[in-house]
Amino acid sequence: MTQRRLYHFALSGHAHRARLMLHLLGRACDYVEVALSGGAHKRPDFLALNPFGQVPVLVEGDAVIPDSNAILVYLARRYDESGRWLPRDPLGQAQVQRWLSAAAGPLAFGAAAARVATLFGAPLDIARAHQLANGLFAVMEQELGRRPFHVGDVPNNALIAQYSDTAHAPEGGIALAPYPHVTA
Repeated sequence: MTQRRLYHFALSGHAHRARLMLHLLGRACDYVEVALSGGAHKRPDFLALNPFGQVPVLVEGDAVIPDSNAILVYLARRYDESGRWLPRDPLGQAQVQRWLSAAAGPLAFGAAAARVATLFGAPLDIARAHQLANGLFAVMEQELGRRPFHVGDVPNNALIAQYSDTAHAPEGGIALAPYPHVTA
């Protein structure tokens, strides 16, 4: 069996995505906690894994995959023969990619940034983060009002990419009550 390690930080929404996907696919993994407060993510040994100095990073055999969205794509392609988590058809793939982009854009700079500013005192523009998060949640609310999931009729990587930071948005002072479809 190939050894699999996930370098993560327990409170990271991005790392949670990777842990969740590993769990959903039933893949055993050794978890290596990266002490962000101690600067472990900026040390040469970690920067060799991810020059951006960010968690998560998945190491599987000789493969090193930094970035939560890249990890989601890798795991889906490698272990999901059904194509459920990342559709095989071009339109389905494009639709999932749209939500992966939203996770890397307005979700990361919105709800996730507000949470980091609130919980860890990061010097970020909380008002701007709230504006981005509420704009994204309004779009999600509208779209989820028409169908049960972001893409298709079953949970997939589009949902996984949005879930963690959305669920924890209240920790950044962003109410989810105005978005019942998102909350559901």
